[in-house]
Amino acid sequence: MINLPEYSKSYLALRNGQDKPEIWVAFKGIIYDVTESRLWKNGKHYEHWAGQDLTDELKDAPHSDQVFAKFKVVGKLLSVICCLLSVV
Repeated sequence: MINLPEYSKSYLALRNGQDKPEIWVAFKGIIYDVTESRLWKNGKHYEHWAGQDLTDELKDAPHSDQVFAKFKVVGKLLSVICCLLSVV
């Protein structure tokens, strides 16, 4: 994958459709912009909220991870381990 900007979980959390106009979600370390999706209106998709990592929640969805292919990739999710290692 090309060089993508990296964003923290707190930065992602603000892209929830309420604190900021962008609606982003992460899956397997990749952040997707779902702002234009009618299914993510106001940052909510059924019982899921935008601005967070949905990797563990996909198992409960009626669709596969292929659903993310239709959304624009905006960055990579910084892992806590990555951030801690850069401080050491």
